[in-house]
Amino acid sequence: MDPDLENVFSDAVPTRDSFFRLCTIVKIPIICFVVLTLSSGLGFLDATLSIFAIDKFSLSPGSVGLLMIGLSLPYGAASPIFGLFSDKHPYARKWMMVIGGMSTAAGFCLLGPIPVIGVHSHLWLTILMLVVIGLSLCMTAIPTFAEMLVCAHENGFEEGLSTLGLVSGLFSAVWSCGMFVGPTLGSYITQKSNFEYASACQGGLAFLAAALQGMYSIYEVHKKRSTQAKGTVTEHPGPANDRTPLLPSPNSS
Repeated sequence: MDPDLENVFSDAVPTRDSFFRLCTIVKIPIICFVVLTLSSGLGFLDATLSIFAIDKFSLSPGSVGLLMIGLSLPYGAASPIFGLFSDKHPYARKWMMVIGGMSTAAGFCLLGPIPVIGVHSHLWLTILMLVVIGLSLCMTAIPTFAEMLVCAHENGFEEGLSTLGLVSGLFSAVWSCGMFVGPTLGSYITQKSNFEYASACQGGLAFLAAALQGMYSIYEVHKKRSTQAKGTVTEHPGPANDRTPLLPSPNSS
């Protein structure tokens, strides 16, 4: 058999690691919550934005289709850029999720906008916020899968196709859950209240996910620095105390 095929089949051996053990790693549920807010935001916009635009700005169906380009075009255009940046600077991935999540929250709150801030709705503001949301969602989504995979490897999971399958399955499940939660919850809030408050609720979820990710990232950085400091003390012990002999005793030879 071809050696390359043997390597592929060896990587495809079922892993001994558990799917539930993957979910017990603290960082994994946090990233999953971030992924859920991403897909729920996209699902929410697909279900409610067209109705809001037609009622608020009296747009035609064709104009609503052009309006949606403000979300999809920045997302698609920025994906290669953020992907390259994430690949070149792996340490920045966690902060990309934090900054992207905060920007997404701000975009959703101003998309309506939420009535409590006293800003009136304008078509130009809606288009601008769609661009902001598209860029922010892209910045947040690009590093999520890589961070989940690296986290699994750092916690003892095997490096191979089996672990990749576990992470991919979890990512897909959470993404699909968000695509269900977003339109369902968003449509319910829109029906009971209005689009402005529904969009603000979606922004609140994005803010909560970004805040959790930010706090855990700060904890990781602090923990890493503490570990490095302890390692430095171990490698370079302090000076000898008064009871330490300066010369070896004659019996030691």
